[in-house]
Amino acid sequence: MKYLIYMSSAVKPMSDDQLLDILTVSRERNAVKNITGMLLYGEGAFVQVLEGEADAVEEIYESIKADLRHKRLIEVSKGDLRIRNFPDWWMGFRTINNDVVSQFKGFINVKKDGFQANDEMHPALIVLRTFADTSNLLR
Repeated sequence: MKYLIYMSSAVKPMSDDQLLDILTVSRERNAVKNITGMLLYGEGAFVQVLEGEADAVEEIYESIKADLRHKRLIEVSKGDLRIRNFPDWWMGFRTINNDVVSQFKGFINVKKDGFQANDEMHPALIVLRTFADTSNLLR
């Protein structure tokens, strides 16, 4: 099993409806490919962790790279994964403006709930916590 972490910038600020659309489509696609992970959005930036079989992760990542809603995509880290950090989330999601999306299973309030962690020092968790903290998601 593999993981991949990337960051990108939104081409323009995303509305709750646009974020909800991303979340809905991602969950459907990820369920088919058995991909789990977490997507954070804040202040016009995304960070996402994908987890799953190597071919499936790469296929999903290629489709993400082709998405015109974001730019300046940077692959932060990737590698082998022994145990999923997000085993029950086809796509966990967090945004600063969470009134609409908080009703969905897998939504997480990183300030209140934290992250599920099999390995507190895993790069995926470090990147997500850092992004959440610097994007005011933890305030």
